Amino acid sequence: MKKNLLLISTSSTHGTGYLEHCEEEIKALLENKKSILFIPYARPGGISHTDYTAKASEAFARMGVALTGIHETADPVAAVQQAEAVFIGGGNTFLLLRQLYANKVLAPLQERAEKGMPYIGTSAGTNVAGKTIGTTNDMPIVFPKSFDALQLVPFNLNPHYLDPEPNSTHMGETRETRIQEFHVHNRQPVVGLREGSMLRVTGEKLVLKGPLSARIFLQGQPAMEFKPGDDINFLMEAY
Repeated sequence: MKKNLLLISTSSTHGTGYLEHCEEEIKALLENKKSILFIPYARPGGISHTDYTAKASEAFARMGVALTGIHETADPVAAVQQAEAVFIGGGNTFLLLRQLYANKVLAPLQERAEKGMPYIGTSAGTNVAGKTIGTTNDMPIVFPKSFDALQLVPFNLNPHYLDPEPNSTHMGETRETRIQEFHVHNRQPVVGLREGSMLRVTGEKLVLKGPLSARIFLQGQPAMEFKPGDDINFLMEAY
């Protein structure tokens, strides 16, 4: 079986509804699947798991797919093992990873996704598909057992990647600076995914989707820009 992943920078882009901008890619990924398991663990508050699941359910209902929240199941591990597909939504990446460990679903998710179960992530859900969560933009509001994530791809991700504003007077670090700091101590590549962009993984083939280029960082090298259609498969050979 081949990996079947869709790693999306954000669940909504400016002027679009929840998952609207990536709906066609989601439908292509799911093909004839009729159900999907939703993992809402990333939400730290302000919206309950029930409300978050209802929002996701509405979006997937448009696509003819029935969605169930993992918190609604009696056994989270069994739910992952039996799922036709999995969607992990956005929120706080540290909280998400802590809950994946706490509910003992990290390893089952990894095993199922490696064997071809369709996996969709947005924002935090995309972060945890990478090697570690060391390049998330989120604050560490909780401490997970480890920063090691699902490792479905051999690189890290930075969803919601932002370029510096040319006329800004902000004196803090840019995203690029912070990723360069990460590379002082870590060697895996980092993909900066701008909002509206997504990565499609089929087996060991990696394709950039969406209207924008991605900014790719390799340890000790200048940052590079790759457009949709460019060959970025070298990232799948990282170690």
